[in-house]
Amino acid sequence: MADASPTGPTTSGRIVELRVHGVSGAGADQVLDRPHVHQVAGDRSGGFYRPRAGYPDETGTGGMTLEAYRWSDLPSGTAVRTLSLVFLLPFMLCNVALWMRPASRASKHGIVALCRVLALTLTMLYVLSIVGVALDLVAWRCTGTPSCLAERSWLSWLGGRSPGVRLGLLALVPVAAIGLVWWLGARPGHSFDAFRTREPAASETQLSAVGQWDGAPLVGRLRSVHVAAAFATLDGSLLAARASRGASWDLLLLLVATGAVLLACLVLLTVVQSIDRPRPAARVDALTRGLRTITCGLTILVIVHTISSPQPWPQSRELPGYGASVAWLFASQTALLVVLTALVIWRRGGRPGSSPLRALGAPVFVTVAAGLAVAFSAELVYRVSDLLDRDGDTADGLATSPPLAYKWAIFGFFIAVLTALLVGGVVTVLTRHGRWGAARAIVAADFPHAPPEAADRLRQVERTVARARFTERLEPLTTVYAGLAALGLATSVLGLFQLYPGDVIQRYVGVPADLVNFLIGMGSYAIAAIVLGLVIGGIFAYRTAQFRRYVGVLWDLGTFWPRAAHPFAPPCYAERAVPELTRRITYLVEQGERVLLAGHSHGSVLLAATVLQLPPRVTDRVALLTYGSPLQRVYARLFPAYVNDEVLREIGERVGWRWRNLWRDTDPLGGWIFARHRPGDHETLTGPMAAVDTRLADPHGVVPPPYDSVPPPILGHWPCESEESFVAAERDLIERLRADRRLSP
Repeated sequence: MADASPTGPTTSGRIVELRVHGVSGAGADQVLDRPHVHQVAGDRSGGFYRPRAGYPDETGTGGMTLEAYRWSDLPSGTAVRTLSLVFLLPFMLCNVALWMRPASRASKHGIVALCRVLALTLTMLYVLSIVGVALDLVAWRCTGTPSCLAERSWLSWLGGRSPGVRLGLLALVPVAAIGLVWWLGARPGHSFDAFRTREPAASETQLSAVGQWDGAPLVGRLRSVHVAAAFATLDGSLLAARASRGASWDLLLLLVATGAVLLACLVLLTVVQSIDRPRPAARVDALTRGLRTITCGLTILVIVHTISSPQPWPQSRELPGYGASVAWLFASQTALLVVLTALVIWRRGGRPGSSPLRALGAPVFVTVAAGLAVAFSAELVYRVSDLLDRDGDTADGLATSPPLAYKWAIFGFFIAVLTALLVGGVVTVLTRHGRWGAARAIVAADFPHAPPEAADRLRQVERTVARARFTERLEPLTTVYAGLAALGLATSVLGLFQLYPGDVIQRYVGVPADLVNFLIGMGSYAIAAIVLGLVIGGIFAYRTAQFRRYVGVLWDLGTFWPRAAHPFAPPCYAERAVPELTRRITYLVEQGERVLLAGHSHGSVLLAATVLQLPPRVTDRVALLTYGSPLQRVYARLFPAYVNDEVLREIGERVGWRWRNLWRDTDPLGGWIFARHRPGDHETLTGPMAAVDTRLADPHGVVPPPYDSVPPPILGHWPCESEESFVAAERDLIERLRADRRLSP
C-alpha cells in the first residue's frame, strides 16, 4: 500500500473531487489533467492519486482537492487479457448471461440453474475437443497407421503399441489441459482477498451486491464442480471406447462411478442452494472438494484400467463412442437453450407495449457463448485432422475426418455468421434514412447558423450521430444471430444418425453437396480468421486508443460482474474496485471532507454501485457527476434486474439529487439517465430527475476558431474534464454541497 492520504484540513474548502476513469483508462496524470501526480493510497493495480504539492494547478475547480482512482490494471495485464479474450471468451459470455435475467424474481433460481448447467456443458465441450485431438485423432487413428507416423518422430515411439497404452499415455494431454484451466481459474482471485466488504450494504437493490458480495467461496465451489465434471468427461470418453467391445464388472463399476459424478455435479448446480452462500460453509465446501478429489482418483483408476485391461479393443476407424458423445452434448445444449428461452419469456414481465426483445439477454448471450465454444472446438479438431491427414484416405486405411457433429457445427456457424452479416447489412440500409434524418435534425438544431463552407464538417458530424444511433439496432441483430446459432447447434444432432451435411442438404434443399463441402471448408477458415482476429485485436487494443475503447467496453462489461456461472471466466474487478472506493470515500468523509464523485463511462457504473453501498452519513456529504455513462443505454437494457429506473432513482435520492449527467448524441455508448433534453423534444418529466441530465452539443463548432486552423474535434465517447460544460457542472455541484447546512463540518 502507498502512504495514506494527507491528514488534517485541506486548502480546498474541504471538498475532494474523486475522478474514476472509464474503459481502458489513461494514466492518473491524464485523468487529473496534471503532469505531476503521486499515489496516496492503493497499489499498482488500483490506486488513488493526487497532484503533487508545490506545482502549478495543484487544485481543481473552486479550489477543490483533485484525486483520481485508477483501476485499469485490475481486469488483467495485456498478455493475460489477450489470451483470455480468445480462449475464455465463451466462458465470460456465459457468466455475464447469468446476470441478464429479467427483473422478476419468480424464476430466478430456475434461470440461474440453467445458466450454470449450460456453463458446465462448455467445460465438458472444452474437454471433448482436447479428447478429440489427443485420443481420437492422434492416439486412436494416427498412431495406429504407419503412413501417419511416417516422418513424425515425435509420434513414432507410440507406433506398434496397443490401443490401450496409446490412449492411456495420451490421456495425459487432456489431464494437462484440465489442470491448465484449473490453475488459471484459481490464480486471479487471490489479490482481491484484502478488499472484501465486511459491513452490509446500505441499499437493498441488487446492484449493491456487486462488490459487496464475497465471490471467492462460490467460485471455489463452482471450480471444484467443473474440475470434477471435466475429469468425468475424460473418464467417460475412455470408458465408452472400452465398453464398445463388451463390459466387464470392473468396467461397469467405473462407468457407474463416472455417471454418479456427473449426476452429483448437476445436483450441486441445480438443487443444492447452499452453494450460493457468500461465506465459507464447511459442509458444502467439503462436499465439492471431496467430489473433485474423488474424481481425480477415479481418473487415475480409469487410465490404469485403460492401459492394463487385457481384453481386445474394437476395430473401428474412429474412437468408439466419441462422435456420439459430441452429438449428445450438442443436443443437450440445444434442449437447455430452448428451456431457458421459454422460461425467460414466460417470466420476464414488463410494462405493456415494451419491446418483445426486452430481457432476452440471458438466452441470447448463452447461445452466443455456446456457438463460439462449439465453433472453436470444431475448428481445433478440424485443423488437427487436416494437419494429420496429408493426402486424405491413404492405402492403409487412415481417415482423420472429424466427427459429423463437428462438420454440422462448422456449417451451421458459418451460415449463421453469413446470414447475420446479411441481415445487418439490410438493417443498416433500411434504417439509414431514419438515422440520417434524425442526425440532420440534431445537427441543424445544434448549428443553426453554420456558414456554407462548413458543409463538409456538418456532414461528418451527421455521420457520427447516425452511427452512434446504430447502437439501438445491435439488440435485434444479436438476437437474430443467436437464433441462427441455436438452429445451427440443433442441426449438429444429425451427426448421431451418420447423416452428412452435403447429402442431406442436396436431397432436401437442392444445394449441390460439393458446394456444401466447400462452405464447410470456408467456415473452418472463417473460424480460424476469427480466432486470429481476436488475438491481433487483443494485442493492438493496447496500442491504438480508438480501438482500445471498443475492446475495452466489451472486456470491462464482461468482467464487471462476479463469476457466478463459470469459474474459469476472467475475474471480476468490481469485487475489489467497489469496496475500495467505498472505503476511500468513507475515510474522506470521516476526515471532514465533502466528496464530489466524477465517473466516466464504466467509472460511472462503479460509482453507482458504490453509492448504493455507502451509509447515509456518508452519502449526505456526496455529490455525483457522470459523463459518457452507459447506465441507462447499455446496463438498463442488458441487466434489467440490477439496473432499472427504481435503482437509478434510489441513487439520486441517496445523494440528495446532487447528480449531474453529461452526454452527447455523438456517443455510441453513453447517454442520458432520465431525460434526453434534445432541442425540440417535449418531455413531461418533472421533479429532481428532470434536472439530472445535460445534453452537450458536439463538437463545439464546425468552423476553425480564430486561433486555430482546424475545426474543434468530434469527441463522441471521450472524457470531457477540460470542457467548460464539465467545469460548470462541477461548480453547480460544489455550490449545492456547500449550500446544504447539514453538510457543515
